[in-house]
Amino acid sequence: MSDSLRALYKQAVLEHSKRPRNHGPLSPRTHEARGVNPLCGDRITIQLRVAEASGRVAAVMFTARGCAIAKASGSILTELVAGLTLAEARALARRFEALARGELEPGEGDESLAPLLGVRASPSRLRCATLAWETLRAVEEG
Repeated sequence: MSDSLRALYKQAVLEHSKRPRNHGPLSPRTHEARGVNPLCGDRITIQLRVAEASGRVAAVMFTARGCAIAKASGSILTELVAGLTLAEARALARRFEALARGELEPGEGDESLAPLLGVRASPSRLRCATLAWETLRAVEEG
């Protein structure tokens, strides 16, 4: 990983973990899922309000208890999925997970995910970064 990417990763993780965006409960909500990383104890809840008329995410919030990477990932996720359909949000989650695991190389349109890709250099932290995205893929009505 280049020094500039490493610096971006550290800066973004620190910023989003200290001042997470869209952190807290969402009411009313239409969809929710909880995720847990049993290896380290990270826990995250993703809550969405999907507009009935458009099928798009009108609001998204998360709560997290865990490491800085897990919190930062949840924060970045909420910024990126607002306005997407559930199908688009789940596709973005699958793309991020593949990028984080090194199965894909970042391409055009992946700039917003780049700050989290520093986990590629630290495989032990991969699950911390992907937990929010795995949880997003599991959201159900309720």
